[in-house]
Amino acid sequence: MRFTLTGGIFAVVGIVALILAYSALFTVYQTRQALVVRLGEPVRVITEPGLNFKIPLIDSVIQIDKRILDLETPSQEVIASDQKRLVVDAFARYRINNPLRFYQTVSTIDGANSRLATLLISALRRVLGEATFIQLVRDERPQLTQQIREQLDREAGALGIAVVDVRIRRADLPEQNSQAVYQRMQTERQREAAEFRAQGAQRAQETRARADRDVTVLIADATSRAEQIRGEGDATRNRIFADAFTRDTDFFAFYRSMQAYEAGLRHNDTRMLLKPDSEFFRFFTDPSGKRQGAAPGGSTGQSNPR
Repeated sequence: MRFTLTGGIFAVVGIVALILAYSALFTVYQTRQALVVRLGEPVRVITEPGLNFKIPLIDSVIQIDKRILDLETPSQEVIASDQKRLVVDAFARYRINNPLRFYQTVSTIDGANSRLATLLISALRRVLGEATFIQLVRDERPQLTQQIREQLDREAGALGIAVVDVRIRRADLPEQNSQAVYQRMQTERQREAAEFRAQGAQRAQETRARADRDVTVLIADATSRAEQIRGEGDATRNRIFADAFTRDTDFFAFYRSMQAYEAGLRHNDTRMLLKPDSEFFRFFTDPSGKRQGAAPGGSTGQSNPR
């Protein structure tokens, strides 16, 4: 009976010893760092991964994330140095580099995010309040984000936090301002388009007027030249006719009469009221074209050549 009681006591003591030995061991993983707290007071910081020891029932271990953490902030309205209101959406990435200070100041990740969000918004307002809208959206955006990161990192150092990066995801005008700017830009573009169209119409009118003037001048020159050539041709023709008339007056009279017959005696509808001894028909009465004596009584006749 005595051996049974003694064996039970040893068994209980062994189990308690095993429990105490197990509770004295703890593991720190690659993504974690640990803070050993004894009766509420931090006594040791462990940053390397591996198996570690603590005093059972007295020491407690607080695991703190070692990875890079994200900080998201809601969109903030910031007034730039040129008095333009901007809606800025920024975020930051940070890591805990001093677990003891982190535990003493903010204790948890949620507490750190709350404090860092306030610090980030303050840094945004300070830096962007000294910059213009154009500098932020186009010219000096990387430099401005670097300034914000440096200021935030200095202030976050008191919390045991190192700021890795700060980025501005979006920086726009407020919705009502964006619409006003869009309308102003649209009006400006329409004005420029109307100006370009007016200039184009003016140049087209000038080109058209120049072309019309050139056409008029060319036509006038061509008409003048044509009239000059026609006058020279008529003069040449008249000279040839005059030369022909002086060389053979009978042939010239015959030729002119034939032309008159061709022009005056049309087919099917030619009626003339002339005297039989008219000069017009002298080649009908005499092939030589010599005038004959007038008929007695001066009678007239109707001729209807076909």
